[in-house]
Amino acid sequence: MLSRTPENPGDTIKWLSQELKPSFDLVHKPLHMDEKHAELLYIKTVVDGTQLQQLVIKPFFELATDQHVEAYLNSLPNQQDITSKEQMLLEMTKGSVVILIRDHLLLMDIKKVNTDTVQQTSIEPTIQGPQLSLSEDIATNVNLIRQRYHRPSLVIETMELGEKNKQTLAIIYDEEVVLKDVLEQVKRKLKAIKIPIIQSTTELQRLMNDKRRSLMPTMMMTERTDRVVYNLASGKVALLLDGGHSVILAPAIFFDFMTSMDDKYGSYWVTKSLKFLRYSGLFACLTLPGVYVAATSYNPEVFRVELALSIAGSRIGVPYPSFIEVLFMLMVMELLTEASIRLPKAVTGTATTVGGLILGTAATEAALASNIMIIIVAAVAISTFVIPINEMSFAIRVVRYILLAFASLGGLAGLVFGLIGILMYLTQMESFGEPYFKMYWQTKRAETRKIQT
Repeated sequence: MLSRTPENPGDTIKWLSQELKPSFDLVHKPLHMDEKHAELLYIKTVVDGTQLQQLVIKPFFELATDQHVEAYLNSLPNQQDITSKEQMLLEMTKGSVVILIRDHLLLMDIKKVNTDTVQQTSIEPTIQGPQLSLSEDIATNVNLIRQRYHRPSLVIETMELGEKNKQTLAIIYDEEVVLKDVLEQVKRKLKAIKIPIIQSTTELQRLMNDKRRSLMPTMMMTERTDRVVYNLASGKVALLLDGGHSVILAPAIFFDFMTSMDDKYGSYWVTKSLKFLRYSGLFACLTLPGVYVAATSYNPEVFRVELALSIAGSRIGVPYPSFIEVLFMLMVMELLTEASIRLPKAVTGTATTVGGLILGTAATEAALASNIMIIIVAAVAISTFVIPINEMSFAIRVVRYILLAFASLGGLAGLVFGLIGILMYLTQMESFGEPYFKMYWQTKRAETRKIQT
């Protein structure tokens, strides 16, 4: 369909050129052959030169008349509708080409995409199941999702975020099973976002969170297409930002963060065993430091006499209370974990392993920490890594210090009181109106079966 602007096409070309004139990569190319004339205006650093040559320039010289060229260009699937000259200017910055032919303006999407490479999963690896993750190109990601979710009810709406960079955001949901209230809340929060520049889904997740100081995550981020498909089938909403490597899923409840995609592919008893280990690791990660402080400083009678004496003997020579010892070793572990994230991959393993061994050995020999404390810190670190989703893992690391403070103040009674307080906090939390402890997958099984049949 032919697209026109309300102003004179020649004036529009001049206005676009003036707006982009300081840029070195602006190209204003006239095409002439016999009685045929056309003008191209584009930014060469964001336009695919090969496609431009094959789709526009070469046919211009091969076709007989202007009418044939215009009819051919109108038939291309990557032609865009023109609504205003401001819209044309924005699309040019994204990789579109403005074509002036026979006093008509055409806008063609011929963007160069360097971020469409599909990598293997690195943040959420699994033994079984798909191994490819999302890319940083929104069109590629939508293609990956559609290839795995063949439902005509799948809806993909787009909008732009960022007052300056105008980043494209896709809102993806299954119209038949989506939670309508959640969808309305998501759209309302997105429309309320007023920010000059937005670059990543992590930033978007923070901006959408009404309770900025919430202890637990209420939205899930994932790089796995299979996790996205499962959540779409259960009625959730997926948010996909152009330039982002991950998808935001809403709502997200506590049990979602403790679910690995291997649970979908393993046998029944293997899956149940892995879940038991996962929740056991979560409990150990939260309580081990507090139990150590409580048992050594307040309630040694909870252990057998031999174990209590062994713990007391290992602390001979340690010059400060047990909660200072635990806090010191936990902070060292946090520093090693942070260093493993920030260091180059070539030296991460060596630096953190050697650093951990040297610090642990030196701390025990210098009587700065007991041998049992080293074992507890190692167990806590391993337990933390069992949690499948990073957002929950980071939150649990913070909760661990809260429970340590309660145990330092009140012993085992304080630790139990802290655990009850955390549970009460979680039970009153909501994610887009859904209770945080709701068994989400179970309540949506009927709808999921309906889709499958």
